[in-house]
Amino acid sequence: MSDNRPTALVTGASAGLGEEYCRQLAERCDTIIAVARREDRLRALQAELAGTTRLVPVVADLATVEGVTRTVEALRQQGPADILINNAGFSTFGDFGRSVLEDELRVVRLQIDATLELVRAAVPFMRERGGGEIINVASVGAFLNMKQTAVYGGCKAFLVSFSRALQAELASDNIRVQCLCPGLTRTEIHDTAYFEGFDKARMPAELWMDAAPVVAASLAALGQGEVVVLPGSVNGQLAREGLQQLLQSLQ
Repeated sequence: MSDNRPTALVTGASAGLGEEYCRQLAERCDTIIAVARREDRLRALQAELAGTTRLVPVVADLATVEGVTRTVEALRQQGPADILINNAGFSTFGDFGRSVLEDELRVVRLQIDATLELVRAAVPFMRERGGGEIINVASVGAFLNMKQTAVYGGCKAFLVSFSRALQAELASDNIRVQCLCPGLTRTEIHDTAYFEGFDKARMPAELWMDAAPVVAASLAALGQGEVVVLPGSVNGQLAREGLQQLLQSLQ
């Protein structure tokens, strides 16, 4: 790691967990490379954090080859990154057999392909610098039967397995790997056109968390050696018991 304050690269930085990671990392990082599609949101976050950290906006769609290439180049020019947070993601909602295949492939490209490419780009630099931290944001859905979000759940299960194996490979290099698995979180993921058939009000209040405590739990767990982090006690119960059993217990 650098003698100076570290550099972080955060994807999906214009809203939700990604934006919150930038806020909570601001006081500990010299530079944050913030990647997202919406430049106006990135510029607003840059202005908000200007007195605390140097935020470098990178406008890129990580579901595209061009977007990944632009982000890897930013990593090389503005980095290297001591902290990599693969947070960007979205989900479709509905019957996979009636879905638009290209939409499902975009979910895979964003959450699996882009994660692999950024980790592969960052790890050699981390090894050279003597350490680093990688957080792959998955979901408690990795442990559930994710009806109507089958591709999203499958991608998150991949990230859990990948993160565990990656930590085993990188432990001797002083690189810590975490797979954050939040449950229902108050972000914009459920506000897209894909989720028109999803009624958030049907989910009990006990299942929801705000972005700030989710990110705080993630960063606090980095130094504890946990690979799979389930923030909030209810999410651990959800992973163990499944959604239907937990909902029955809350009635």
